[in-house]
Amino acid sequence: MKLLSVNLGRAKSVPYTDHPRGVTGIDKRPADGPVRVAAPGPKGVGASGLAGDAVCDTRHHGGDDQAVYAMAREDLDAWEHELGRPLADGSFGENLTTTGLDVSGALIGERWRVGPDLLLEVTSGRIPCRTFQGHMGEERWMKRFMEKAAPGAYFRVVEPGEIRAGDAVRIVHRPEHDVTVALQFRAVTTRRELLPRLLAAGEALHPDALAQARKYVARYGG
Repeated sequence: MKLLSVNLGRAKSVPYTDHPRGVTGIDKRPADGPVRVAAPGPKGVGASGLAGDAVCDTRHHGGDDQAVYAMAREDLDAWEHELGRPLADGSFGENLTTTGLDVSGALIGERWRVGPDLLLEVTSGRIPCRTFQGHMGEERWMKRFMEKAAPGAYFRVVEPGEIRAGDAVRIVHRPEHDVTVALQFRAVTTRRELLPRLLAAGEALHPDALAQARKYVARYGG
């Protein structure tokens, strides 16, 4: 289990984003050297947790609970086969491209030690947006991505550190509940009847998903 690449994006003008200035940092490329990772600050104020990485639309992206985004190389390979074209590391806008890890099968609240110092905690899956659709240039991309339910995972930074390609990734804590990233993703996208199950993950869950689950239970019961 290791990092294949650490990917950074620069702000770029594109025609397919609803950012007020028409820019996005979704086009991420592997970094040559080490990258410092730390908690960026609250959503709306903080951007990416990775030094040198652009998150332009802080209304919807970045912040402490979405500080780092990881995608499994194995999932990218499956999409390569389906789409019939190569997908480089960072193609989905992920900061970390991993190998040997079931990223979408990770538990909410699961903790990963990346390299010697960095400690990350899983918060949620990545919800596709218009910018992702435009970046990929595939018909029905958002719907196809949701149907696959292998969204990769967002993390908060528990302990900061420096990372680079080739670093080992160790799972150092797994919660006792059964709320995976894939389950959380389905619950907030295509199968809202699953929302009550998310409450088992408690405060480890991304605050937006936790609020959705609580609202659903208050209205419909658990």
